[in-house]
Amino acid sequence: MSYRDIYAAWQADPEAFWMDQARAIDWDVAPTRALDDSRAPLYTWFADARVNTCFNAVDRHVRNGRGDQAAIIYDSPLTGTKSVTTYAELQKQTALFAGALAAKGVTKGDRVIIYMPMVPEALVAMLACTRIGAIHSVVFGGFAAGELATRIDDATPKAVIAASCGIEPGRIVPYKPLLDGAIEQARHKPEFCVILQRDQQPADLISGRDYDWHEVQQGVAPADCVPVEGDHPAYILYTSGTTGQPKGVVRPTAGHLVSLNWTMKSIYGVDPGEVFWAASDVGWVVGHSYICYAPLIHGNTTVLFEGKPVGTPDAGTFWRVISEHNVRSFFTAPTAFRAIKREDPQAEELAKYDISCLRALYLAGERADPDTIEWAQEKLGVPVYDHWWQTETGFTIAGNPAGIQPLPVKVGSPTVAMPGYDIQVLDEDGQQVPHGTLGAIAIKLPLPPGTVPTLWQAEDRFVKSYLSRFPGYYETGDAGYLDSDGYLFVMARTDDVINVAGHRLSTGAMEEVLASHPDVAECAVIGVADRLKGQLPMGFICLTKGVDKPHDQVEAECIALVRDRIGPVAAFRLVKVVDRLPKTRSGKILRGVMGKIADNEPFKVPATIEDPAILDEIVTALIALGYPEKG
Repeated sequence: MSYRDIYAAWQADPEAFWMDQARAIDWDVAPTRALDDSRAPLYTWFADARVNTCFNAVDRHVRNGRGDQAAIIYDSPLTGTKSVTTYAELQKQTALFAGALAAKGVTKGDRVIIYMPMVPEALVAMLACTRIGAIHSVVFGGFAAGELATRIDDATPKAVIAASCGIEPGRIVPYKPLLDGAIEQARHKPEFCVILQRDQQPADLISGRDYDWHEVQQGVAPADCVPVEGDHPAYILYTSGTTGQPKGVVRPTAGHLVSLNWTMKSIYGVDPGEVFWAASDVGWVVGHSYICYAPLIHGNTTVLFEGKPVGTPDAGTFWRVISEHNVRSFFTAPTAFRAIKREDPQAEELAKYDISCLRALYLAGERADPDTIEWAQEKLGVPVYDHWWQTETGFTIAGNPAGIQPLPVKVGSPTVAMPGYDIQVLDEDGQQVPHGTLGAIAIKLPLPPGTVPTLWQAEDRFVKSYLSRFPGYYETGDAGYLDSDGYLFVMARTDDVINVAGHRLSTGAMEEVLASHPDVAECAVIGVADRLKGQLPMGFICLTKGVDKPHDQVEAECIALVRDRIGPVAAFRLVKVVDRLPKTRSGKILRGVMGKIADNEPFKVPATIEDPAILDEIVTALIALGYPEKG
């Protein structure tokens, strides 16, 4: 069947479509119906089923003869360590660690916070929680004590599983002092902690509260898989909230299994047994969905990579991993490729490796600018697919269904809506806008299985945050347009659409133009306050390695380029070369923070920021451009 046929089949009978996909899952009690809409606009899927995530991700593959297949390939250039864990070994490890948690009193419905770096034990901990029906919440390793304390108070975990330290290029990040500080600050006190001691920096354990990862498992009985209700939360994943209080996105068990399993072949084009690599972190949704769960549920081998795209040791590390581990499908963030392109614009490192095993590259996490996509296509010689989704959805909203029928790529578009998603572009009154017109991207309810049904202990906040602005729709918070072929173009967060003298303009469109300049490796455009025009666009550009032109010349060329491509209506005249852009550790550029600094508004430095010192350079650039405005 073609993509159009499959999408039409979903539209004609959504319940039948998802019940058909559910046949690929091993149920303890199979669902008798797909959708429960009795509490609309709050929906649940497969609620009457009973199922276990860990069984579907691990045990069933051993039962079906895949025990000797690699489940996890661990590759850590930061420590010089590599290892392979088979499905049979993973089954033993998860059963034993789940048994250790159960022996300490963790039962179905209890929460467990996981605060770990990119090590195999992080996946074991996640799977062990789902094995016994505990609800895990992974917090990015190295998060500040205050942010961790906030999550401890919201999730009220019975236990915290942590490592003694994480490793970044050139430094060790001690986790244990951060954990101790968080527990001290938090009102809720976990009953116990399990600490994985890493050789690079072991930690002192607190007697009676902290237990060594290996010692806590000694002499315990391995735990069996506990079937849970279809709408039982598999995990809680916190995402930033506008109020400063993080939002606990809930992931329902059954829908998570069904939707993720469907994506591995339909979107990523891999068959069971093949190697899939998502270069992300277990602390982010990509790490949950596509390092841990989806590849294992589908019977793939997943790559767990502890390193960076550049500097560990060079800009060729991605190509080495792909070549060495026979990666078929590769998923990472556009910012990773921009870093590689900036460091090695001619891709000289790529020539050292044979990556003929690779079928396709997938980009998500931030808008993939056309220049980055075209560079990657030219250098890698494989299709490059942008796709768009969110922490809240857990899998692709709009993408290119490569495993069904690869569609023509329109550079700058994540392609088309996936089954389960009815994407519409609305004006401020909630009315659909014509093709090609910028508006708010919304999804007609209900959302598909596996997507967020509510926020943890905050149903009213869920309705207010996502469902109230456009009744009958889920508000994505992104702005863009649909073309006449149904291709979606995601141009900016709704907050990043700026109003210049009454003209609504996309900062993403301006970033596209700046990125096309041959000397620009990376860029960001923000809206800043202007007394005459309301707002003006301001650009920050990072130059490709080896460019020795005067900065003011490149800036002038960029201004001319935007005026030529978008027109004088953009009023683009503020641009500055900077060495780096402020980003979160997942690679998202902190445009909102930059805008608040420019407008002299109060702001909070996110706990996820990669390096707070970069903000000093942004302040210097803003002063040079005359901001904040005087008067």
